[in-house]
Amino acid sequence: MMAKTNRISFQGEPGANSDTACRDMFPNMEPMPCPTFEDAFNAVESGTADLAMIPIENTIAGRVADIHHLLPESRLHIVGEYFLPIHFQLMVLPGTTRSEITSVHSHIHALGQCRKYIRQNGWKPVIAGDTAGAARLVAEVKDKTMAALAPRLASSLYGLDILEEDVEDTENNVTRFVVLTKTKEWAPRTSDKLMMTTFVFRVRNVPAALYKAMGGFATNMVNMTKLESYQIDGKFTATQFYADIEGHPDDKNVAHALDELEFFSREVRILGVYPADTTFRSTQGAED
Repeated sequence: MMAKTNRISFQGEPGANSDTACRDMFPNMEPMPCPTFEDAFNAVESGTADLAMIPIENTIAGRVADIHHLLPESRLHIVGEYFLPIHFQLMVLPGTTRSEITSVHSHIHALGQCRKYIRQNGWKPVIAGDTAGAARLVAEVKDKTMAALAPRLASSLYGLDILEEDVEDTENNVTRFVVLTKTKEWAPRTSDKLMMTTFVFRVRNVPAALYKAMGGFATNMVNMTKLESYQIDGKFTATQFYADIEGHPDDKNVAHALDELEFFSREVRILGVYPADTTFRSTQGAED
């Protein structure tokens, strides 16, 4: 990937989990905060940023809304993935004690994922638009009764103290991010890396079309790790499918499976071919 601006866009405020993912995976690039996902996509499409770091699903909250619609429409390409364990830190103004806290501010999902912890302490949960934005709010208002639940990075960016670490109710909270670029860049096939291929498709209007389209992956021993459907064009009858498979289109079994898919589909478009992040991804997937 050739860097032109050396910037990577993300949705959210500085210090958000997406910001952390950018810094973890691309420490030499400049994270570029954007108000919305669409703005983060547009930054890459317009050339303002080289890459975008976009969350696509979470083990607790499920798939991220709008991404499955924005991604195919954007014509951007997936060139990588990254799994980030999600932890929330209780952060306050310097010198604040636990007894002074009466309200905790964060994104609605973060509040939900720390619900037991908040209830045990008797604090009032207050919804903010963003976890890092909640930290910024606490820093700006300078009210010691307010605390924020936010990623560790936000504490250093906004000058807050971490009063308690990793206060989420469950440990298996992980977000999967995809890295997007404007140019089509399929990673070359290598024997020592697990490869992923992501695509969208719409089946033909014939009986058992989806069953027949999927049959090629089973008969060719291709592991499908994700298959999701969603409506497009505002119609209940217009269904598009999003899928992740293990393997590279240059692999014979993957090529045969994709050929069968195309035979029973109106449209098939590969969104990306990229190395898997094997830190959290097992080679034994949902279809085994």
